[in-house]
Amino acid sequence: MFLKVPSRRPPPPRWASPLLVLLCMAGFFWLVSLDGEAARRAMLLRWGAVSGALPATPAEWWEALTGGRLLSLLTALFVHADWSHLLGNMLFLVIFGLPAERATGPWRFLLLYLLGGALANLAAAALMDAPNRVIVGASGAVSAVIGAYLALFPRARLGIVVPLGLFLEFVRAPASLLIGIWALLQLLFTFVGPAFGAVAWWAHLAGFIFGVIFAMLSRPAIARRLRAH
Repeated sequence: MFLKVPSRRPPPPRWASPLLVLLCMAGFFWLVSLDGEAARRAMLLRWGAVSGALPATPAEWWEALTGGRLLSLLTALFVHADWSHLLGNMLFLVIFGLPAERATGPWRFLLLYLLGGALANLAAAALMDAPNRVIVGASGAVSAVIGAYLALFPRARLGIVVPLGLFLEFVRAPASLLIGIWALLQLLFTFVGPAFGAVAWWAHLAGFIFGVIFAMLSRPAIARRLRAH
């Protein structure tokens, strides 16, 4: 007698998140390898997004497109100003990106990261109070990944270390609670602004909202993909 054994394809490798980490690291090493502060500033101006009013006419949009201003919304995602900026973003990208990519698949995850990051930088460039400020870093894209993670895994729990006197206690807290607190802080900081440093808080908030919406709209396709595996 022959029995039909159901076959399950192994899940595809998660290559998008590691690739993005490597690209961000390569961009940072390129920056620090430049000789002199003037050269590094020129690179930030060349590849970073610049805050200011949005183009108002078709001619201005065309000029922004051909002049690289719109492309810089993407290239800025792979340029970081210092080590703390880079490592903080990459840590959150690994923590939330790997499980999100496992659910969405690498190509949809890349779309989430790039589109969410570009729109986050666009929001920061348009809404920042100070014009002609250079916007760099993957914070907006990582915020989109965090938003997607919350929408995809609303009941997940995250491990955190809590100081209790002289001891450290490892506890697991609801991801929705921790991410909700983080999102409320981003909302608060968008209005406090410069008092908490030169951070594009609007990019964080816009990226997070985009990530939540993107994941919710992608749920049917993600469900079909997971059933196939």
